[in-house]
Amino acid sequence: MSKTITFNELRRVKDQLPDGTMQIIAEKLNLNAETVRNYFGGTNWENGESVGFHYEQGPDGGIVTLDDTTILELAYEMIENQAKAEV
Repeated sequence: MSKTITFNELRRVKDQLPDGTMQIIAEKLNLNAETVRNYFGGTNWENGESVGFHYEQGPDGGIVTLDDTTILELAYEMIENQAKAEV
């Protein structure tokens, strides 16, 4: 299932993630950690792959269409779990 999100919102999600999360997501999905970083707007194509990240310039950093939301859903889940742990 695809999702459209602003680039800045995608970066805000990434910035909320606890340290080490990219590696944890990568391990859960059997991906390279650089591939997960590329999903959040990184550009390390030598060590990571593209994962259905389509960018179009515009307001609020532009629009990103994500072909698969699995990584984003895991990120939201980890942010939520972190918030619960802090309470």
